[in-house]
Amino acid sequence: MPLTTTRISPDWPCQVKTPGTYDWERSAAKWLRELVPARYGSYPAMIRHPVLLARHAQIQVGQEIRVARTALQTARSELPVLGLPESVIEHTIKLYAAEVMQLQHIARSVRAVSEALAGRGAGR
Repeated sequence: MPLTTTRISPDWPCQVKTPGTYDWERSAAKWLRELVPARYGSYPAMIRHPVLLARHAQIQVGQEIRVARTALQTARSELPVLGLPESVIEHTIKLYAAEVMQLQHIARSVRAVSEALAGRGAGR
């Protein structure tokens, strides 16, 4: 599906070709398959309809954000009970915080790709 715009979002993933260029949808589908459990990426409907794969990736990443936020919010109260040293707890909290930020970036990237696949453009 050719698009008339080549302007893309700053959140556009570098692994995905610019919308409207040769094979861009295939590169989008390949990238999206990396974000979902392997079995989903191999379902025929997901292979034939990348926009469906994008929808599932949005849901998947959204859930991962919720999990990382929960882990971050409960780390101070739950990790000491496991007998972990304070240095490990602090490191883990930083890890969870970084993961939330990374997942939020991925969520924006998935949204941009989803919009392009749905024909709404990637430069929004």
